[in-house]
Amino acid sequence: MKKFLVLGLGVCMMFAFSSCKSKKESAYKTAYDQAKQQELVQGESQASEPIEIAPVTSKTTSKADATYRTEKVILASGAAGSLKAFSVVCGSFSSKTNADALRNKLVGEGYNALVVQNPATGMYRVVCASYDDKQQAADARESFKANHPNDADFQKAWLLYNR
Repeated sequence: MKKFLVLGLGVCMMFAFSSCKSKKESAYKTAYDQAKQQELVQGESQASEPIEIAPVTSKTTSKADATYRTEKVILASGAAGSLKAFSVVCGSFSSKTNADALRNKLVGEGYNALVVQNPATGMYRVVCASYDDKQQAADARESFKANHPNDADFQKAWLLYNR
């Protein structure tokens, strides 16, 4: 008799706790259902409006229009006097050791590579070429990219103007 009473009481408690829903759950469900309904209504109204496709226009820029970043940098490694106004940056590092490793690799490939530091940010930039003329620097950047077509990092080479 006690077994049936305990078993019956357990079943009743199980039904009591499983059927209760908190007010938060129902409020969240109501808000979700309203948002979903509103999304469906907006989707239907957008689907009926005609879509206008704008023509694609391309703008070609000459290398003379090459964009550059302006920073004040100082020579950290390399030949003194070889840092000019416009430089081709092929790597940026927070560690001088890593920058020097890339510089040594580029010197081994025949580049007059330098490591410069931006004192404001503490970043070390690896420069593979440096010129006084922006056009020469832009041409050197394109040549550098062409010489390293399979290196994704070198394809991101950019111009630096040392102010």
